[in-house]
Amino acid sequence: MSTDRTDPEYVATVVGVLAVGALVFYAELVSPTLTARTVVSVVLWVTIPMTVAHVVARRWL
Repeated sequence: MSTDRTDPEYVATVVGVLAVGALVFYAELVSPTLTARTVVSVVLWVTIPMTVAHVVARRWL
């Protein structure tokens, strides 16, 4: 199965993986306390860039 780099699903997945990696790196720099606010922040910081990347890829690629 070949993957097209301009496929919106592929672009959104790559952005999501990068966002998760950035959040893991950031989490290692700050205190490891896990709260409900932290969980909501992580969900938003991953899904918002993925959604934006998907929309941009769908319209311009």
